[in-house]
Amino acid sequence: MGGRPRLERRQVSRLRDLGINLGRLPPGPLNAITDVADIGVGHSTLITDEPRVVRTGVTTVVPRRDDIWTDYAACSWFSFSGNGEMTGLPWIEESGLLGSSIGITNTHQVGLVRDTMVKYAVDRGVIDGFLLPVVAETYDGWLSDIDAFALERAHVLAALTEISYDQVSEGAVGGGTGMICHEFKGGIGTSSRVVDLAMHTYTVGVLVQANYGSRHDLRLDGIPVGRMLPYDEVPAPWPDTRSDGSIIIVIATDAPLLSDQCHRLAKRATVGLGRVGGNGHNGSGDIFLAFATGNHFPAGHKGPYAIHALPPDHMDRLFEATIEATEEAIWNALCAAETMTGYKGRTANALPLDRLVDIWQRQELR
Repeated sequence: MGGRPRLERRQVSRLRDLGINLGRLPPGPLNAITDVADIGVGHSTLITDEPRVVRTGVTTVVPRRDDIWTDYAACSWFSFSGNGEMTGLPWIEESGLLGSSIGITNTHQVGLVRDTMVKYAVDRGVIDGFLLPVVAETYDGWLSDIDAFALERAHVLAALTEISYDQVSEGAVGGGTGMICHEFKGGIGTSSRVVDLAMHTYTVGVLVQANYGSRHDLRLDGIPVGRMLPYDEVPAPWPDTRSDGSIIIVIATDAPLLSDQCHRLAKRATVGLGRVGGNGHNGSGDIFLAFATGNHFPAGHKGPYAIHALPPDHMDRLFEATIEATEEAIWNALCAAETMTGYKGRTANALPLDRLVDIWQRQELR
């Protein structure tokens, strides 16, 4: 392996660490998707300079402490802009159920991740028949030699087995290693919100892989911060202005929802994305998956399921939670990511956090 890439180290921050709080609903204790009970996240990060320059990885979201393979969850999805891939969606559309962990990686290695997930489930003996796992992608080819096909099954297995049910690493990790967001270094981000409904407390958690957007569109609570960070202050990663790209958004909740209600949640992620400045450009693959663990759908069950569901007029607080957590998850990806130089010497600069705080404070004084 060659010398380490230039990776500007700074104390990893989240938006709230900077004194910036978005929304009005409270976050969970971790302010992460892992605030939803029994949801875990795994990362496998691959950074090499030889024989190929690689900045890539895979991230997994593991529901029900890995029992999702036999204890399904209500699920649905929404495509804001469909220039991307997420496997397993036709069966989710048909059945309304999620029956696998969720993988997120680079565009060219969706197949490897999918096949490894199937083999993982087969080796554990948790499936009897077939499996259609969910794997999504965004393109990291600006910073990583994506045609190196550098990820191997061992990397995917690590992301499936080395799981955190506590704090989640963010920024340039896992599937987000080589991603760029609003022309700053992007990657993985997460956030959560807690709501009280019908004499119960529920949590909504969101995880994003953010790889989209122009600086001109970047907004923080309505403040056009991207326009206040000119290119002569922080250079763009590419020589010409770009606005497309992709984002994958995973929404989890412990509320007792049905698949059509999950679909309603997935659609609301669009509002959170729009608040930050995502416009769903032609070249974007903006695909959102929502699942709910409040009901159990055991595989091979004989007879009717015993399920509960919130009334439609109870959904508004969950919508608001999804919007706020999506917005903050994207910002956490931006705040945590570090400057990275990769393929062909290209550099994606980190968002300057001191300038972000300065802009925020000046706007608050007005």
